[in-house]
Amino acid sequence: MFIQTEATPNPEVLKFLPGREVMGEGSRDFRSAEEAAAAPLAAELFGLEGVTRVFFGPDFLTVGKAETHDWSHLKAPILAAIMDHFSSGKPLFAGEGEAVGHDEGVYEGETAQIVAEIKDLLDTRIRPAVAQDGGDILFSRFDVETGVVWLNMRGACSGCPSSTATLRAGVENMLKHYVPEVTRVEQTL
Repeated sequence: MFIQTEATPNPEVLKFLPGREVMGEGSRDFRSAEEAAAAPLAAELFGLEGVTRVFFGPDFLTVGKAETHDWSHLKAPILAAIMDHFSSGKPLFAGEGEAVGHDEGVYEGETAQIVAEIKDLLDTRIRPAVAQDGGDILFSRFDVETGVVWLNMRGACSGCPSSTATLRAGVENMLKHYVPEVTRVEQTL
């Protein structure tokens, strides 16, 4: 098994491409060892000193590290854990954990149509580009009164120094152009 690595715009996050499906569809973000308990690979990675975050994408995973640790010391044990996991044939999740849903609300009428347009743009134009950098961006909610779209940045994008620029210059401009009801984009924490 050959696992490729790629740098991400976030210097504290590295993207790992195992050459096979990881999540398939959806994504999963683990911010602590407790959250990773149901995912053997994520739990194994959190067992390495310096690992602060693990993200599973469709065909990649990203690992975040503490600023005090160097990739030169962490990369080999991370690669070994990934290789051991996929070689063993173990499932990604101990139970039947799956991808986290995209939104937190139910919309009706005209608002539902606006939200559908926003989600379509995210899924077809924005998420594929963000995945190239080892992250994901999910719709959280839309406030029809103010025109604010709330998005959740995950994986390498979460905490990335350039995530604010990505939201403002890229995502916000595109959404405002195609969906005139959108006035602003904000990041959920």
